[in-house]
Amino acid sequence: MTAAGTRTDGALADGGLLDRERIVARPGFNRWLVPPAALAIHLCIGMAYGFSVFWLPLSKSLGITASTACPDLTLASALFTTTCDWRVADLGWIYTLFFVLLGSSAAIWGGWLERAGPRKAGVVSACCWCGGIILAAIGVITHQLWMMWLGAGVIGGIGLGLGYISPVSTLIKWFPDRRGMATGMAIMGFGGGAMIGAPLANLLMNTFKTDTSVGVWQTFIVMAVIYFAFMMGGAFGYRIPPAGWRPAGWTPPAAKSTMITTKHVHLSDAHRTKQFWLIWAVLCLNVSAGIGVIGMASPMLQEIFAGSLIGLPDVGFAQLDAGQKASIATIAAGFAGLLSLFNIGGRFFWASLSDKIGRKNTYYCFFVLGIVLYALAPTFAGMGNKALFVLSFGIILSMYGGGFATIPAYLADIFGTQFVGAIHGRLLTAWATAGIVGPVVVNYIREAQIAAGVAPGPTLYTGTMYILAGMLALGLIANALIRPLSDKWFMSDDEVAALQAKSAAVNAGPTGSFGIGTGGLDAKAILAWAVVGIPLLWGVWVTLRATFALFG
Repeated sequence: MTAAGTRTDGALADGGLLDRERIVARPGFNRWLVPPAALAIHLCIGMAYGFSVFWLPLSKSLGITASTACPDLTLASALFTTTCDWRVADLGWIYTLFFVLLGSSAAIWGGWLERAGPRKAGVVSACCWCGGIILAAIGVITHQLWMMWLGAGVIGGIGLGLGYISPVSTLIKWFPDRRGMATGMAIMGFGGGAMIGAPLANLLMNTFKTDTSVGVWQTFIVMAVIYFAFMMGGAFGYRIPPAGWRPAGWTPPAAKSTMITTKHVHLSDAHRTKQFWLIWAVLCLNVSAGIGVIGMASPMLQEIFAGSLIGLPDVGFAQLDAGQKASIATIAAGFAGLLSLFNIGGRFFWASLSDKIGRKNTYYCFFVLGIVLYALAPTFAGMGNKALFVLSFGIILSMYGGGFATIPAYLADIFGTQFVGAIHGRLLTAWATAGIVGPVVVNYIREAQIAAGVAPGPTLYTGTMYILAGMLALGLIANALIRPLSDKWFMSDDEVAALQAKSAAVNAGPTGSFGIGTGGLDAKAILAWAVVGIPLLWGVWVTLRATFALFG
């Protein structure tokens, strides 16, 4: 028998190439082909985390060897100037736009994605992300910062949002028996994109660099082409199971895991509760601290440790020649990749730990440990202790990634599961807000320090670290105030039954595997995993090699 409304080949009806109806799986399809499709998209858009490798080269796009500075340059005039080099803080707004648009587009178009299907969303994501990078390349060529903001920041940011949410519900449907693992694979890819993209970008910039070009616009174009090929492959690799599909031999468990509540809050009521806004603050403050560091990871390491990265501990950043700066830039790109590795690991470690100690206690760990590490970071920098400095920020970034992996379960604990996906989409506006707050704090405090005469070095970021620690202290207070909801917010049993009746009607037809989802890691699946696995392993290798150079 087949699922209701499908043919024996698993197709629903003829539709356009990108329509949801065209991607319903047929008998013989292997569900293990879907995770690498998701990773192909997430590893590409995850380069948003590694864009800091472009800031210092772009700040010398006119001067090539040194910035062509204009003392009277403002943010407004920087958008249109063709005679002054951009400041790092001006460029950092691209990074801010990434996450503002990611959170906004995920909240706005999440419902459309469910109707349109993951393939169409993946194609739109590829066109926006890669097209935005191409437009940014034109902005570099013409030296128009507004064009870079529009291209990479706005258009690319929309691509980030659609690409980020495109595989999550699809993977959950394919792996109802392993939901945590399935979502972890998707979120892992986004966290790991910089581990591949940052060293690749550095390699390409060094290849294209000439006496008249820092090599950034050429790098943008090459990376956009590569990313477009991978993302389109991922989008066309997506399939969705037919209605009533279940993995062969699997039946839904009779009992669910214990939660704080077994009731459900309606989507229209969730944002009216103080718990929603407290959790919103918890996510926003945790992400603001981490995202600001990610956005400045490469310049921060170079300016703090300078010559000590290449065995010249007495040489400051300003005294390095062009060749030495290129060498430490390579090491710093590895540092950005290493943070990406911690970001990935933290998504699995902290989410798994939260199942044992609870979500609230997990966030207590994030905030308490984060406060201590941020407060100690200036001390580690002043000591010149690279190992402790890097380890501190590695742990901080693991908690940054862990925060994203833990927050959906936190929401389910408080609001129930009926609308948790939609509530999570709205909560991602906290990420959008953090995308403004975090980079602005880090970038503009740095500019203020430089304007005050502070030379690049450990003291340049001291004030920033203390402010980030203070932000985490506020998050600690917000987390402590979260309590279970009162009964007045929960839907009645009749209201829940009415909502679930619609799903029951859809699933009233035959259920089973229908010959779909079988195969395991067969030859085709292994090949698909190799396509995304080989670049990922290359990123790990480059990251570890740079780590050895960092401590060599």
